[in-house]
Amino acid sequence: MDAAPPLPGPDFGTAGIALPDLAEGALIRGHAHGEPVLLVRRGDELLAVGALCTHFGAPLETGLLVGDTVRCPWHHACFSLRTGEALRAPALDSLACWTVERRDGRAYVTGKQERDPLAPLLPAATAPAGHPKTIVIVGAGGAGSAAAEMLRREGYRGRLTLLDGEAEVPYDRTNLSKSFSPDDEQQIPLRPAGFYADHGIDLVQGEVVSLDVSGRRVLLADGSAHPYEALLLATGAEPVRLDIPGHDRPHVHVLRSLTDHRAIMAGAAHARRAMVLGASFIGLEVAAALRGLGLEVHVVAPDEVPLVKVLGPELGAMVQALHQEKGIVFHLQQTATAIEADAVVLKNGERLPADLVVVGIGVRPRLALAEAAGLALDRGVVVDEYLQTSVPGIYAAGDIARWPDPHTGERIRVEHWVVAQRQGQTAARNLLGQRQRFDAVPFFWSKHYDLSIRYSGHAEQWDTLAVDGPLAQRAGNVAFVRQGQTRAVASVQRDLDNLRAEVALEAPDEAATGQPRPPTPAPPAGR
Repeated sequence: MDAAPPLPGPDFGTAGIALPDLAEGALIRGHAHGEPVLLVRRGDELLAVGALCTHFGAPLETGLLVGDTVRCPWHHACFSLRTGEALRAPALDSLACWTVERRDGRAYVTGKQERDPLAPLLPAATAPAGHPKTIVIVGAGGAGSAAAEMLRREGYRGRLTLLDGEAEVPYDRTNLSKSFSPDDEQQIPLRPAGFYADHGIDLVQGEVVSLDVSGRRVLLADGSAHPYEALLLATGAEPVRLDIPGHDRPHVHVLRSLTDHRAIMAGAAHARRAMVLGASFIGLEVAAALRGLGLEVHVVAPDEVPLVKVLGPELGAMVQALHQEKGIVFHLQQTATAIEADAVVLKNGERLPADLVVVGIGVRPRLALAEAAGLALDRGVVVDEYLQTSVPGIYAAGDIARWPDPHTGERIRVEHWVVAQRQGQTAARNLLGQRQRFDAVPFFWSKHYDLSIRYSGHAEQWDTLAVDGPLAQRAGNVAFVRQGQTRAVASVQRDLDNLRAEVALEAPDEAATGQPRPPTPAPPAGR
C-alpha cells in the first residue's frame, strides 16, 4: 500500500512551534499525532481544535475568527475554540479539542479531548423540572432532525418522538440535486443507521393527518396517536407541480425527496436528452448533474436571465454563461405547454425532444396541518422571535415559519437548508424554556460544477446592486442594497468576504462588533 501523504503545516506534537510565530488571532494549520490541528492564540491563551469542519471537511484555517469561535469558509458552520462544540448548523458534530503546553519558548499540542455530546443523554424515568415530559416533532427534515439532536445536546431526558412521512432516515436534502451518481448516495444520510435509536430519539415513519390541539395529540393515518406536552412543526415544503397536458407522465419528475432523487437517477440511466423546466437553483444544479452524466440537457424558463430575481442580472448572467460553456442549452422567456412521450412543447410552438423531464419551478410550504389546527397563518405559519406559534407550546421552524427578522424589521419566510437547521436548534432550546431569540442571518450556497455561490442575508427587493470584482472571470461580490442598507451579499470565490458580510449583517454597528460592514461598492460606471 502507498504511504499516506504527509499532513500540511508544522508538527505541533513533536517539534512544536515557536511562541513568537503565533500571532494574535491567526489561524495556523498544522498537525499533531497524525491528525490535522488548528492552533489559535487569543491573548495569553493557546487553543487547539481539529482543523477540518465536521460538515464537509473545509479547511478552517481559511475561515474567520469571531471572538472565541471559528466559522467555516464553505457553509458558515461555527465552532467554539474552547470546547470544539458545533455552535451552528450545518455542522452537527463537534471538533476534537487538544491540550496545548508551553515549553522552552515553544507551544506543543498534546492530549486529545474528544466527546460525543449526545452519548450520555438518553431518556430518564422523569424529565428535569421545567422540561416537558414528552416532545413530538412533526417532520424530520433539516429543522426537525436538528431540533431532535439539540434537545438531547441540551440535556433533555424526556420522551422524544420524531415523526416523518418518508421511509428514509433523515438525510441531507442539499445533496439531492448535486449528483445522480450511485457512488455519491452514501453522502446523503445525515446520520448512520441506528443513530436515533442509540440516542433515545423515537423515529416513527407515517403520515400525520391531524393535530388535536385541545387533546395535545398528533394523529397518524394508521390510527395511532402521539401525545405531547410540547410540539414542533417542521413540515417543510412541497414542490410546485405543473398543470399542463402530460405533466403526470412517468418520465416527468420533481425533486424534493430521496425517492424523487432515485427516480431521476433511474431515468437518467436510460435517457439521452433531458429537459429541465425552471431555472431555479435546484433546476440548474440538476441540469449540471445530468450534464455530468453525459446527457444532452436543455433548460426552459420564463426569465430573461436565470436567477435574476434572486441574484440580479450580472451574477445571473455569469451562472448562465458557465452552464452554456458546459453544453447546457437555454430556452429563456419560454414556458412548456405540453409534455409528450418523447418531447416537450413550448409556448412558441417549438417541440424539443426529451426522454427525461425534471420540473424545478419552486416549492410551497406545507401548511395544511397548521391551518386545520387553527394556527395563525400569513403565507406561512406566523411565529414570534422565539419561533412559538399563536398556540402556546407549539413551535414552528424551517420552510413553513414566517418570523420577525431583527435585521430588516420585516416578517420573512426563507426556504434555506441552513436556516431550517438553525431554526430547529433554536426551537429546541425554547421548547426547554430557554427563551432564545432566533436572530441568525439567513445563509445558503449553490454549487454549479466546481463553482459555488455563497449568499448571506435576505433581500427580496433591492434599490441598488453594488458589484465588486470581475464577475465575468467568476470572482467577486454583489451587495443587495435597499434604502441605503445592505440587505445581503452574494460572493463567488471570495469566501472570507461572505463570512465577514454575515458577521456584519448580524450586528451592523461596527463599534459593537469590531467587524466591517458588508461591502457596498459603487455601481459600475454607466449604470
